[in-house]
Amino acid sequence: MNLKPLGLALLLVLAGCEKPHQGQWLGYAEGDTAFVAAPLAGWVTDVKVKRGDWVKKGDLLFVLDNTSQTASRDQALAQIAQAQSQRASAEASLDLAKRQLDRQKGLMQSVATSKQAYDQAKSAYDAAVAQVAAIDAQEAQAKATLSSAAYQLSQRQVVSLTTGRVQDVYFRQGEYAPAMTTVVSVLPPDNVYVRFFVPENQFARIKLGQKVKVHCDSCGDGLVATIAFIASSQEYTPPVIFSNQSRNQLVFKVEARAEGGLKLNPGQPVDVDPL
Repeated sequence: MNLKPLGLALLLVLAGCEKPHQGQWLGYAEGDTAFVAAPLAGWVTDVKVKRGDWVKKGDLLFVLDNTSQTASRDQALAQIAQAQSQRASAEASLDLAKRQLDRQKGLMQSVATSKQAYDQAKSAYDAAVAQVAAIDAQEAQAKATLSSAAYQLSQRQVVSLTTGRVQDVYFRQGEYAPAMTTVVSVLPPDNVYVRFFVPENQFARIKLGQKVKVHCDSCGDGLVATIAFIASSQEYTPPVIFSNQSRNQLVFKVEARAEGGLKLNPGQPVDVDPL
């Protein structure tokens, strides 16, 4: 039996099997998640997203009960309407007081009235001016209250201020969310980076701003990132003293990022090579 063709075929098959890439340093993908919290405490009345959804800036994430905020807004609107109604009457009184004061001034010049009558007209005019000013102040205060109430009301519908994938939803409809407590977390793609570990005996080879090549399963020719962080202390410290053997156990944490983020999933293992 001739085994040469069989042996040649086996060699060709083995040659076609590419050896998995073994990077210089090992690490994993990581991401800086945006944690979207409830600005103020309240009952969650609706959740508009679920884990895995892609959201854009401005998309509604969740809704909080707005009963109190709606009442504050309506009260402020009523105070404004009342102030405007009172102002019309106060302005009419001010106009009458001004005409009477002007008349008393004319009579005083012709010595046809008394100083007491003039003083009374002046006092009535000043009181009318003060009344209009007080109503204006009340209206201004009510408008400020309305502005605050409208803002608080708008905060009951929480929208995303970033674009990315929803990582988790921590509160559901009917649950009470304390103030400043995360309700939804979103991972923007720009925030995905790699974290890897460099042995102590190779630590001198790396520096901030250095380019590295990132390899992973199904990444093709790999991705290029820039070293943006180098830990100032080792990750693993053997006890007592450093010996030649224990120094090999030291590794330093390093992070590399790319503009626009890396197309990786957090937790995905990677190999990293220096460029």
